[in-house]
Amino acid sequence: MLKAKPIVSSALVLVLAGGGFWISQQSPQAAPARPASASIPVSVASATHRDVAVFLTGLGTVQPSQSIAIHPQVEGELVDVLFTEGQRVKKGDVLAHIEPRLFQAALDQAEAKKAQDAALLIAAEKYLNRFAALGQRDIVSRQDIEQQQAKFDQLKASIAADDAAIDIAQTQLDYTAIRAPSDGRVGIRLIDRGNIVRLAERSALTTLVVTHPSAVVFTLPASNLDDVRAAMARGAVEVTAFDQDNFGELAKGRLLLIDNAVDPATATIRLKAMFDNADDRLWPGQFVNARVLVELRRNVVTIPSVAVQQGPQGAFVWVVSGEETVAPRLIEVGPATDGETIVAAGLVEGNEVVTDGHYKLRPGAVIARAPAVPAESAK
Repeated sequence: MLKAKPIVSSALVLVLAGGGFWISQQSPQAAPARPASASIPVSVASATHRDVAVFLTGLGTVQPSQSIAIHPQVEGELVDVLFTEGQRVKKGDVLAHIEPRLFQAALDQAEAKKAQDAALLIAAEKYLNRFAALGQRDIVSRQDIEQQQAKFDQLKASIAADDAAIDIAQTQLDYTAIRAPSDGRVGIRLIDRGNIVRLAERSALTTLVVTHPSAVVFTLPASNLDDVRAAMARGAVEVTAFDQDNFGELAKGRLLLIDNAVDPATATIRLKAMFDNADDRLWPGQFVNARVLVELRRNVVTIPSVAVQQGPQGAFVWVVSGEETVAPRLIEVGPATDGETIVAAGLVEGNEVVTDGHYKLRPGAVIARAPAVPAESAK
């Protein structure tokens, strides 16, 4: 028993020594140091003074200044179609022909009737003169003279009726040549040569549209009505038409009118702008975005629109302090144009605001400024 004690004591020493070595090796990982609070990467921009053009944008459609359905005005066989679908035509150009022979015959008949009545009128005038001379010598009665005068007057009235009949026949004959009523562009042909056209059917040969100038009819919220009316009171209001993606500029024009009533169902108002459209960039029926210049505000404070956040109390921004911490600040915002928002109150020039990374922020948070992204890379 006395011989076994050194062995047990030695083993105990080795175990304790080993445990101490394990503790000394594992303690750094078991109790790591607590890291300092990490800064939040954000993008920052400064509030600046600048002149800002205030625009209102509404979706609209292009309308021709005139749209004319070309209808035949007399009945008959369509013997010729002279236009090419989609071509531009001038006022008075012949677009098609209707068989004219019946109308030419009616004109010839009316002219022959006039010639007949004119010959009778000459004879009646001679008789009237002769009766008048005989009456002065009391050879014929006053009644005979009056009857001859009545025949003469009747033939004069017949000549006037013949002139009217000739005008009607000539007009009907002229209508056999279907002409363009205005400069413009014709559309798809709707009646082919060889068909019999009838007035009762009211079938159009084609449609002619006048696109120089063209109009754009668009809508804006009724809440913008006072701004637009004030702009029109100051003078001509510029309107720019952009494509449906609101990216490519198509044409510049001017605001023509505001509709006479607000649509109560949508709380919108319709407006109409006119464009010269000499290059045909605007096409009838095309959807466009109409941007109305209502005001030019000078030397106002602006910030990037992405900096503006919405909270329970209204619009606010995260303002950067000198210690690279942030705090929310309520602001009063004005119109926004081209990615910039006017700040009516709450900021002064030089104040720095956060434009990206808002979702991680809290009052007093420490920020790290992210490097600015070049404009080419942002695209």
